[in-house]
Order: sequence, then structure tokens, then C-alpha cells
Amino acid sequence: MIKNSYIPPTQFMNRFLYINIAGIIALLAGGILSPERVWGNLLIVSYFLLMLGVGGTLLIALEYISGARWSTSFRRIPEAMSGIIPWAGLLILGVLYFRLDEYAWTADDPANPGTFWFKQLWLQPTFFMGRAIGYIVIWTLLSKAIVGISRKQDRVGGAKLSSRNRGLSALFLVIYSLTFTLASCDWFMSLEPMWFSTMWGVYAFSGMMQISLSVVILTGLHFRRQHVLVKAFSNKKLHDLGQLLIGFCCFWMYIWFSQYMLIWYSNIPEETMYFIPRLKGGWGALMLANIAINWLITFLVLLPKPSKKNPYIMSKIAIVVLIGRWLDLYIMTFPSLHKGEPVFGLVEAGAIAILVGTFGLLFFKSFSKANPVPLNDPAMKHNMHSHAVH
Repeated sequence: MIKNSYIPPTQFMNRFLYINIAGIIALLAGGILSPERVWGNLLIVSYFLLMLGVGGTLLIALEYISGARWSTSFRRIPEAMSGIIPWAGLLILGVLYFRLDEYAWTADDPANPGTFWFKQLWLQPTFFMGRAIGYIVIWTLLSKAIVGISRKQDRVGGAKLSSRNRGLSALFLVIYSLTFTLASCDWFMSLEPMWFSTMWGVYAFSGMMQISLSVVILTGLHFRRQHVLVKAFSNKKLHDLGQLLIGFCCFWMYIWFSQYMLIWYSNIPEETMYFIPRLKGGWGALMLANIAINWLITFLVLLPKPSKKNPYIMSKIAIVVLIGRWLDLYIMTFPSLHKGEPVFGLVEAGAIAILVGTFGLLFFKSFSKANPVPLNDPAMKHNMHSHAVH
């Protein structure tokens, strides 16, 4: 039996609304005591949401370009994720615009470059904000075009629309590889304007893939429990997602170590300035926790094949990875903004609640606007034996 739409229960959606309201209250209350921590947390929240949105579109584009069929039956999940892009984009633009002075380079004397002339030109505030707007607009337009064609196929069918999406996906991948790298450098690496790393874009990409796959796993299992996706999200497909997740966790560790090892070995002051404060005191402990959560735990738990087919284990590991990504962003951000030991309090708890609540509201609203599975996609003919929606 095919269910033509999924309407999330009002009580379920209200939970995310209450979580959001509680998060806003906690953020405001904590901000009264520690206003200097509010901006950094909002930057992390908005970027995290944006990574989920762009990551959803990236998964769709990779499916079309690679000709993958195994993921077609649950493609509506990354499509719903991509619907977050414009809202997360507005949030991060607001965070950047109203607190642009948090970036150290905005305080430089115009007569003194402070950094290389190109950096001074690149980080000029108007150009900086103009690029940010451009990134959001391009990602939004391309994601809406790809998802729109996919959902149109439900009405008209045919392979022609799949072919159009392959072309759009190729365009998206080219543009994404450039713009997401630049955006990550603009919004996070430039918090330390004298520091640079040529691996930063790849590092950000690996983190995006980790959280995108984790959210697909969590939401897919949720829909399966709700009898919306049953065979469409089978244990075999859960195993495939587990393989991708452990692969990208190892890739993240490889990039992290490569970046750290090269900087440690060369010992150049303008490169080591990023890691030195992050290896002292409480930050050093968080760096070790960062490696353990983002790589070691996932690697050890998911290495056995049965673990990747176990819904309970996979859901818990997906949550661990999401926590690890937040921790990684926290380590990227706060040592650059505020000197001192790491702090987790009401502001951070409120920000995380806003992240969870906002994602839940936007994701489930977007998912409910289309059939749970792309029934008229020709690739579904090869998926019929492995999917059923009840």
C-alpha cells in the first residue's frame, strides 16, 4: 500500500516548537550573563543547519551523477534536508551582518594591511558579505531546481527529467566544490586572519558528509518506525549508509591528521598559531575528545558488519557523530574569539536546542510536501523488490 503523503502528528511537531522556544529563552537568559558567547554559538548553529541543507543537495547530486539506484527509494530525506538552505542562509547572513566586528580583521587600520594585500582585499567587509549572499542564493536556486524536477517526476514520470537532473547535479557539484570551500574559509578560517590551511575546504567537506549521512540514518529509522518507510529503508540500505559513515569518519581523521602533522613538522609560527592555544588546558582535552568522538568510537563500533545492520547501534552512533561535529565547530570557533578555558553553560545548551528545534520543524514540514518515495523515477523499477511504503 502506497501512502501518498506524510503528515507529521501535531504533537510531534509541537515538541520541536517547544524545544526551539526553550532554546531561545535559555540563549537569551545565558546571554545576559555571558553576552560574548552568544554570537559564536549562533554562528555554529547557522553553519550547522546550512551544512545539513547543502549536504542534502550534495547527496542527491551524487546519486544522479553516479547513477546510484540503491538510495533512490529514500531520496525524499535529503530532498527535505535541502529545504533548510534558504532559512539557514538567512540566519547565517544575519549573524554575519550584525556581528561582523567579531572578526579580528575588521578592526585593522586601513592604512596597515595587517595581512597580505590579497587577504585585505578578500576580507573587505562589503565584498565579504556580498560573497556570503552569493553563496546562499546559488545553493538555494540549484537545490530548488533539482528537488523541483525530482518532485515533478512524480506527476509526469519519464527518464527525461532524470537526465535533466543529472546535468543540474553536475553543475551543482562544480559550483559547490568552489563555493563551499570559500564559504568555510570566509566564515571560520578567517576568525584567525593570519592563519591559513590549504586543507580547510576538504576538512569542512568531510564534516558535512558525516552529519548529512547521520541525519539520513536517524530520520530514515524514524520513518521506518512510523511505517512510512519500511522496505524502502531496509537493513541492507542501513548497512550501506553505515559503510559510508565509517568511511567518511576515517576520511575526516585522515584530513585532520594530515593538516596537524604538516603544521607540526614544519613548525612555522603563522601555521602553529592555530593549534597552540587548542592544545593547552581544557582545550587540549577537548581536542582528544574530538578525535575520539568523530573517529575512534565510530570506527570501533561500526567495524563489525552486524553493527551496521543494527538500527539501535546505528541510531546511537549517528547521534555521537552529530555531537562530535558540534564539538569540532566549537573548537574551531571559540579559542579564536575568546581567550580562556572552554565553557559549556546555558548559552551553549540553548543554542543546541535551537539547532534541534529548527531542524525538526523545517525538515518534517518539507518532507510532508511530497510522496515519501519518488515512485515515477525509472530507477525505482530496480528498487521495487526492496521498497514498500505502508
